[in-house]
Amino acid sequence: MEPVEGHAVDGPIHPDSGRRSVGKRAGTALGGLGLLLLKLGAKLKALVLLLPKLKLLTTSGTMLVSVAAYSLIWGWQFAIGFVLLIFVHEMGHVFQLRREGVKASAPMFIPFMGAVIWAKSMGGNALAEARVGLAGPILGSVGAAALIPVASATGNNLFTALAFTGFFLNLFNLLPVVPLDGGRAMAALSPWMWFVGFAGLLALAFVFPNPIILIIVIFGGLETWRRWQSRKSPEAQVYYRVPAHARVIVAAVYLGLIALLVLGMDATHLERHI
Repeated sequence: MEPVEGHAVDGPIHPDSGRRSVGKRAGTALGGLGLLLLKLGAKLKALVLLLPKLKLLTTSGTMLVSVAAYSLIWGWQFAIGFVLLIFVHEMGHVFQLRREGVKASAPMFIPFMGAVIWAKSMGGNALAEARVGLAGPILGSVGAAALIPVASATGNNLFTALAFTGFFLNLFNLLPVVPLDGGRAMAALSPWMWFVGFAGLLALAFVFPNPIILIIVIFGGLETWRRWQSRKSPEAQVYYRVPAHARVIVAAVYLGLIALLVLGMDATHLERHI
């Protein structure tokens, strides 16, 4: 510990002078801590902006990390299939974002959280956002369904289990609450459904409590509240203006996809033998 320089005090010492000195030092310490936190926050922000450029965090690198993490639970074969299913789902978003004229990164994987893509927006309006949101489950469902003939040809239940898991993941993503894909679709249908989806998510978190659902609840609540607060702004009025025929198409795709995924899960469900 470094020595502290002392200062002589002229005149009488008052009983409360020590307390004032301690309070002053405490205030100085808190101010210094606040400044340190601000500097740390700025560095973390810079790190987040740098993440897509780090070699370790490229798509292939993060895929390998996720495979290794999931292998600890399900084994490496299922882990590889699981990560590939997530990749196919995320590429649906990437393809559609690029079709909407939005530059999007390749997926980067986060173990036990799925994957993320980097994009400046979800499109120019609510209809574009719905298309981007639904593109992931559509391509993801196709990827899961492609495993069914493979399972039939090989007789290997691993592919059946992966198909079931893929159908389930895409169905879960269709819950009508942002930031899930179903919430994106609701942007073009009825934003009121965000509250229905959020209530369903809360019920799910209560029945099946786990950290991932809790994180989705937190982000979903914040995003729903943010959008609801700004719903009457001129920009929001323009953003959520969707032609009636487009709403019908989005609703048909959304509901049809849910029905197909439920049928897919039923067809690939494996009975557990004790």
